[in-house]
Amino acid sequence: MRKHLNTLFVTTQGAYLHKDGETVTVNVEREVRLRLPVHTLDGIVCFGNVMMSPFLMGFCAERDVTVSFLTEHGRFLARVQGPVSGNVLLRRRQYHYADDTAFSAGMARAFVIGKALNCRTIIQRCLRDHCEKVDEPVLRGSVDRLSSILMHLKQDLDLDTARGFEGEAAKTYFSVFDQLITGQKADFHFHARSRRPPLDRMNCLLSFFYTLVLHDTRSALESVGLDPAVGFLHRDRPGRPGLALDLMEEFRPLLADRLALSLVNLGQVRAKGFTISESGAVLMDDDTRKTVLVAYQKRKQDEIMHPFLNERIRVGLLPYAQALLLARYLRGDLDGYPPFLWR
Repeated sequence: MRKHLNTLFVTTQGAYLHKDGETVTVNVEREVRLRLPVHTLDGIVCFGNVMMSPFLMGFCAERDVTVSFLTEHGRFLARVQGPVSGNVLLRRRQYHYADDTAFSAGMARAFVIGKALNCRTIIQRCLRDHCEKVDEPVLRGSVDRLSSILMHLKQDLDLDTARGFEGEAAKTYFSVFDQLITGQKADFHFHARSRRPPLDRMNCLLSFFYTLVLHDTRSALESVGLDPAVGFLHRDRPGRPGLALDLMEEFRPLLADRLALSLVNLGQVRAKGFTISESGAVLMDDDTRKTVLVAYQKRKQDEIMHPFLNERIRVGLLPYAQALLLARYLRGDLDGYPPFLWR
């Protein structure tokens, strides 16, 4: 399997990336700060005022290295993509099935099952590890509600009903998310999910992680020949990577939420690393962003038992493994799509 683990994050403002033979070279104030062979990279993510030569962009496209440009605070701007790769027959099947509302409903149920079960696991682990620090009846009530939603999702539902349960699962989960914060509660209090812009420090952290997970999920889908723009749960909208958003629902709790909670609860990120603008938007400073990126890359190196493949796999490979299973299902090689279920 191709390893989607080695992503170069460039956060230094004014940095310039260019091609030097078979290497990616990073210059800051005309001094070489870093050289990396292109074959060691799966992606490059540039934050803010970071420039790249057109020759390097073309070189990365040829070598299937995904290049994304984000604002300094993590909002997605653009992506450099080479010629579309992958089996055209697979994409034709994807487009055909996306127009089939019954098939889309079944896929949506699978994605929502993965999301709801993994959210429930986050809460159950908090109850197991921090029972004395939380409101146990409230958290157990949310676990029961998510279990009820999972029972409903086992039935044959239409697409709108499946979407409704997705919204209810998210509402249930985030209604108790503040309970999962056991350290620095005054500084990282979570009231409700807010984005564009995030209105508190925890939302700022979550949104940043979701951007990173989306980048990895989108790259994984493209690597197996699927179109990340055409989804089942998230319907077509210009500029929206619907299928990438579908697939990442399974990974948000493990790759983003749990890591954000760990960084806060263990004091690895602090309130002083965030600023509040006049509009109320909360922004992350450069040092905190680097801490978060290092933690994310380290998390991707951890190993976990994949419940369907029944083998140990690096966390950073999960999006690719699920993209591959999805492609096999669409081609007819599997009887159903097995969502990633974290126990």
